[in-house]
Amino acid sequence: MAYKYIAEEWSKPEESFVEALMRQRLILWRKQPSTVRIENPTRVDKARKLGYKAKQGIIVARTKVRRGGLRKLRPRSGRRPKRMGVNKFKPAKNLRLIAEERTQKHFPNLEVLNSYWVGEDGRHKWFEVILVDTNAPTIKTDKDVGWMTEKQHTGRVFRSMTSAGKSVRGLRHRGAGAEKVRPSQRKGAKKHHGKKRQRKGDGPY
Repeated sequence: MAYKYIAEEWSKPEESFVEALMRQRLILWRKQPSTVRIENPTRVDKARKLGYKAKQGIIVARTKVRRGGLRKLRPRSGRRPKRMGVNKFKPAKNLRLIAEERTQKHFPNLEVLNSYWVGEDGRHKWFEVILVDTNAPTIKTDKDVGWMTEKQHTGRVFRSMTSAGKSVRGLRHRGAGAEKVRPSQRKGAKKHHGKKRQRKGDGPY
């Protein structure tokens, strides 16, 4: 029951005590490194919902990611202004997936289970990432997260198998309009549009 009220406060942080509390925390978080291991999750309700347990083999790390589009240097010459390609360039991944990948590189012996948003300011966003030690005996016998010890789940964050990765791949859409995203966007395009028609004169012969 307590988690219900915590979730309600976090659903609209600007209207609850969370905003004032997070404003104080962000002052401290800005001075810390980009990736920090923490003892307890900031949002206990969200962490428990995504699979977190206070047991050996499961840790939580907070990661900072820069907000906004890509920063590209302006070419000195050789292009007209229209083709400079500096502004309005966005990454193909969302910031939560980028945070998961950076956290995975920081803890190479662990596997990413899931992640969630905890705060942001004008320059950065902070996410907390739940990681699992697949070699821990307590994880191998766990009925909820024991599936992560199987070899096909190795490096799942770099194959976009987490929740954030599936969102980037368009797999969160279901029903009408989602026919072209499964099993993947590239495979769906080939299925619906067919292979590129070969013109006369193309190819080795």
